[in-house]
Amino acid sequence: MSGGRGGGVVTLGETMALMSSDTWGPLQHSRAMTMGIGGSESNVAIALRRLGVDVTWIGRVGEDSLGDLVAREIGAEGVSVRAVRDPDAQTGVMIKERRTSRQTRVWYYRSGSAGSRLCPADIDPVTIRSAALLHVTGITPALSPSAADATFTAVNLAREAGVPVSFDLNYRSKLWSAAEAREVYRRLIPLADLVFAGDGEAEIALGAGVPAAGGSGMDLAHRLVDAGAGQAIVKLGEHGAVAVVDGKEYQRSAIAVEPLDTVGAGDGFVAGYLAEYLAGESVAVCLTTAVTVGAYACLVPGDWEGMPRRSELAALAATEPVSR
Repeated sequence: MSGGRGGGVVTLGETMALMSSDTWGPLQHSRAMTMGIGGSESNVAIALRRLGVDVTWIGRVGEDSLGDLVAREIGAEGVSVRAVRDPDAQTGVMIKERRTSRQTRVWYYRSGSAGSRLCPADIDPVTIRSAALLHVTGITPALSPSAADATFTAVNLAREAGVPVSFDLNYRSKLWSAAEAREVYRRLIPLADLVFAGDGEAEIALGAGVPAAGGSGMDLAHRLVDAGAGQAIVKLGEHGAVAVVDGKEYQRSAIAVEPLDTVGAGDGFVAGYLAEYLAGESVAVCLTTAVTVGAYACLVPGDWEGMPRRSELAALAATEPVSR
């Protein structure tokens, strides 16, 4: 475990303005929309900050009102914001459609966005070298060649400085193909001290294609370690999670809840695990906090709004009589 470094977590990526329908049903019949923000890396950053971890988010937004919204909302959560304001590109937008009470669809309008123009010059070496941990995802390198270069620049700076690296595969089929993702995953996995993946994402990285009937979650975790991951943590949704750390196997059941919006649950899981990892806690504790934060994220609409404070974690004990 890593608990001795003085800096906080640093993460980087694109955060977009998020428009959500107020009611369930087809988007074309919605009479009102709510405005917010969303992005995997900022979701993790906010969740970590609520758990008491210092965090810096690096990104690029447009010189527009939506860029103001992104920077303000992340900063209001106590995250240190390092946002380059791009005068030549607009802040990306995503629209969330609550098609039914159990089905959510997300539409992205991010091609050529300011966030996709993230580049190595946006990465401050001092910030990376002084961090306690660097967290990156597979979304950022999928955005553009310059964003991919920025990701690898940050990772290489961290490794040179002895800063632990966390990598969440976070596959997005609308951004790239499984084959394109696999090529980048195989380069990043050996550079990461912690690798997070859903079972389908792990299968993509390991060559089984877009979610196929591959091995068990534990088998996938072992294979991720064989591929170079320091720790491999496989997220299994309502079935919990498994991990392989130092050759030992760990398993944790999910906490049963009645979900309202599962978007952001995986980011909450990662944040919960990393918060305990940085505190020097055992893998078992890391997994317990991870599934707890992930469960909380499902309980309210929004990508990050339901992320809990540390004082709230005990309220969702695994023995709590709640049903899915």
